[in-house]
Amino acid sequence: MDYLVIPRVIACGVMMPILTLLCLVAAILGGLIIAVNLYDIPRSIYIDSVQDFLTIWDLCSGLTKSVIFGVLIAVIGTSWGLTTTGGAKGVGKSTTTAVVTSLISIFIFNFFLSWGMFQGLGGAMKQGL
Repeated sequence: MDYLVIPRVIACGVMMPILTLLCLVAAILGGLIIAVNLYDIPRSIYIDSVQDFLTIWDLCSGLTKSVIFGVLIAVIGTSWGLTTTGGAKGVGKSTTTAVVTSLISIFIFNFFLSWGMFQGLGGAMKQGL
C-alpha cells in the first residue's frame, strides 16, 4: 500500500503547484499578446496592471489550493484504482467514478477553502465597497 499510494500522492501534490504556476504564466503571457496585438494596449500598462492586481496572497492561496487538490485527486484516484474489479469494464467504471468524485470533491473543497482564505461569503464585495 505504501509503495503504491504514497509516491502518487506526493507526486501529485508536488506537480499541481508547478502546473498551476505554468498555467498562470501562460495566461498572463496570452493576455499580454491579446492586449498588445488586438486592443493596442501598451505592454507597460498591461504589466503594471498585472502587478497592481496580482498579489502575493493570490499566488500563495492558489498554490496552497493546488497542493490540496493534487493530494485529493491522488487519494481518490488510487482508492478507486485499488478497489477495481471486473476487467476492462470495471476499469472504465472506476475511472469514470474517480473523475466524477474528484470533480465534486474539488468543487466542495474549493468552496470551503475559498471561504476560509477570503473571509467568508462576499469578502471581496465588502472590501470593494
